[in-house]
This record gives sequence, C-alpha cells and structure tokens, in this order.
Amino acid sequence: MTKPELVDEVAARTGMKKRDASLAVNAVLDGITEALKRGDSVQLVGFGTFEVRQREARMGRNPRTGEPIQIAASKSPAFRPGRQLRSALGMPEGEP
Repeated sequence: MTKPELVDEVAARTGMKKRDASLAVNAVLDGITEALKRGDSVQLVGFGTFEVRQREARMGRNPRTGEPIQIAASKSPAFRPGRQLRSALGMPEGEP
C-alpha cells in the first residue's frame, strides 16, 4: 500500500475529505518521525512499537575483494508488531 492509497483508505473509512485525510496521515507520520528523532519510542497498543536501535561498529568484508573493512556505528529504525497485529497475520507469539 502506498501513501496515497492509505489516504484513500482513511478517507473512505472515516468519511473525511481526501485533503483532510491526507493532513491526518501526514500528521501521524510526522509525529512518529519527530518522536523517533528525539530518541523516544512510539507504542500503538495492539498494533506495534516503532523505535530506533543503535548498531555498534563492527568489522565486515568487501564482497568484491574480500578485504576487511570497518563498518561505522549507526542508528536504524525498527518496528515490533503488537499482539493484535501478530494475531491478525497468523504469526506465532514467540517470533519477533
């Protein structure tokens, strides 16, 4: 599903005009983005949790030459599905 398709879905389910649905979708996405930038996690009970995970620096290999290279530490966004979403998708409880 693309962002315009999500806007259409929100408009159809809520009876909002597409313009208002677009503003709502953008506001939610901007809110999640800003929280993650601050280092906060965003927990939507039953749906899941958005968070930023820190990846440590590590050694890797250049796949072309096999030469060892240093991979810098980085931050990465992550999503962990909630119980209701996992159930809706038929995922077992123990899987991440």
